[in-house]
Amino acid sequence: MLNVKRNTFHLLRLTLQMLRKKPDVDVILDVLNEFLAIYPDSPFVKSLLSQYRERGSLSKRQLEGLFLKAVDIQKITPSKLATLEAVIKKKAFKSKAAPPPPKPLYEKDTATGDKIDAILAKYPEHKRVKFFQAQYQNNVQLSPLEQTELERFFKLLVK
Repeated sequence: MLNVKRNTFHLLRLTLQMLRKKPDVDVILDVLNEFLAIYPDSPFVKSLLSQYRERGSLSKRQLEGLFLKAVDIQKITPSKLATLEAVIKKKAFKSKAAPPPPKPLYEKDTATGDKIDAILAKYPEHKRVKFFQAQYQNNVQLSPLEQTELERFFKLLVK
């Protein structure tokens, strides 16, 4: 199974290499080889080179890191640097969308609060409505039974 996947991968890689405009010109590989000649012990260059040989390409960030290091070297020609920069700009730019603002866990029902205030304005010592007010202020949602009870109190006492 693993050999089939490898063979498919290599076939795909060969196909992609055949689709390049000029398969004999590989600027990224040239820059990596020049880098390796200048810095033979650099683990960064070795890892990029092995990944490039294995996968056939590098990520945008890897190419940007390579470009930043290549700018400092005088042996690499400006035309190769320009081509490398063009390859970087051609790569897709991935950006994450900003997360949506957090929503409150509980939104107070203003109609319920108004009913509680109206009842307590007329009858400030009403124990059951005071209990509802305490629940409402502590962001505890009233159950449907408590909602109907509050409606009944509102109809009897206020209206």
